[in-house]
Amino acid sequence: MSHPPPPIIKGWCPGALRPMLSGDGLVVRVRPYGGCLSREQVGGLATLSRNHGNGLIDFSARANLQLRGIRPDSHAAVLDGLCALGLLDPDPETESARNIMVTPFWQADDGTRALAQVLENRLRHAIAHENLQLPGKFGFALDCVGQPVLRQASADIRLERTPAGALILYPDGAYTGRIVEPHEAVEQAVALAGWFMHSGGITNGRGRMAAHVRRISLPDGYDVPVPACLPFIPTPGLTPAGWMAGLAFGQCQAATLATLASMAPLRLTPWRMVVLQGVCTPPPLADLLQAGDARLRVAACTGAPACPQALAPVRTLAADLAAFVPEQAFLHVSGCAKGCAHPQAAPLTLVAQSGGFALIHHGTTTDQPIVCNLSAERLRAHPELMTKD
Repeated sequence: MSHPPPPIIKGWCPGALRPMLSGDGLVVRVRPYGGCLSREQVGGLATLSRNHGNGLIDFSARANLQLRGIRPDSHAAVLDGLCALGLLDPDPETESARNIMVTPFWQADDGTRALAQVLENRLRHAIAHENLQLPGKFGFALDCVGQPVLRQASADIRLERTPAGALILYPDGAYTGRIVEPHEAVEQAVALAGWFMHSGGITNGRGRMAAHVRRISLPDGYDVPVPACLPFIPTPGLTPAGWMAGLAFGQCQAATLATLASMAPLRLTPWRMVVLQGVCTPPPLADLLQAGDARLRVAACTGAPACPQALAPVRTLAADLAAFVPEQAFLHVSGCAKGCAHPQAAPLTLVAQSGGFALIHHGTTTDQPIVCNLSAERLRAHPELMTKD
């Protein structure tokens, strides 16, 4: 059997200043400051999507928002629009380094957004004046409101709150960290990023903290055990910050985004859900998922033809199979071996190959399949094939 060429791993994420060309046009990623978008910003993004793109908006696993199908000759107009909305960084280097994920459950008086702003400013200074150069996927998680909720999300440096209320800073993948005071937390986080860079964490422009700490001892002072906690399971519904609504495969139409803009500011999450700040009842929109929807148990990438690396369409298949995924399980349907929609292991994984779909149990898209060459038609006719050993 002939195998398709391996997918191209670019090692960086799209931005606004540095968009990525896909099968449906440019992907322009917007990184909200502090993880929150005002109603004006949400409405402005919907307008930009309608006027210059294909009207589709993605919500990413890094708590960002992507405008899809942007026409190359409209990119400058989109940048002008983002600048007017206060959503544009001064240069691609600052934009790339400003990967800061913020818990969506922050409260106005808990200091989380102030920490995010200080970290944004400190990173900008370190890039401009201290030669801080981090890989494009390197990121920070500010998860310091009660029990951590972002541990399953991609980040390299984590700041959390201990059960006793102290702030603990630690590298992703490490079992120990250090207690920091609020006034020094950002400085210590940037110092840890500098340690990663200067101690050999970057190879060929890439690198992640979890892999690095498996090879090297932690800096002095990182000797406080990281508290254990149960995995956070996000569910649509009422949260302390407002109503959290799900989006099928993390995507919505510009019209939906415009309607949300009329209701409340949005807090973005890494779970392909949005929190409508201060809203206490479900939004009356048919394309928002409520608790119990089977599509919450499925992750699927854009797939073909919108992604040029995908070997098959995947989202329609994922939607058709969702109802057959057991309630305690999870299905990942990927258009190629990169596994962008769900890089972690999943109980059930279908990955497109040249001869059909490969089925993997309890693994990622690159693990050994138990069955190959399953056609989409066969999977639809016999969904029980997914769960057979």
